[in-house]
Amino acid sequence: MRHRTHNHVLGVKTAHRRSLIANLAAALFTNARITTTLSKAKALRPYAEHLITFAKKAEQSADKSVKLHYYRLALAKMRNEDACHLLFKERVQQFLSRTGGYTRIYKLGARKGDAAETALIELVAKDDKSPAMTPKAKVARKPKQKKEAAAASAQA
Repeated sequence: MRHRTHNHVLGVKTAHRRSLIANLAAALFTNARITTTLSKAKALRPYAEHLITFAKKAEQSADKSVKLHYYRLALAKMRNEDACHLLFKERVQQFLSRTGGYTRIYKLGARKGDAAETALIELVAKDDKSPAMTPKAKVARKPKQKKEAAAASAQA
């Protein structure tokens, strides 16, 4: 049975989709944030987080052959040597203390030309907490007046 095989198809053929996601990942690691359509951002997230996991495993390993192995795995998926080098040498430092959730997607609304839902996908900073994770400040509410007190004040 072929259940769950059509995740993030994006309406293009396989080779086009792989190139598209690889180029988006290279742009994400180069610029730290990109604006694209919501469906492309959702397709990019697991791909980029998998590449970041390769970089983390390489950074945490003491063996040079293991580091090279993970670098080559990431380079085979991303196919952009500059972006891969940037990820493994500079960007990986901000993810060493995190156990996951390396990217964040913000919905931006509809694009003017074709009304496509756009989104901003960004790399999460070193000690950045998600807006959903931070507790909201509680607002003091005014006490409700009883109906009788409200009716008495209305008659006066």
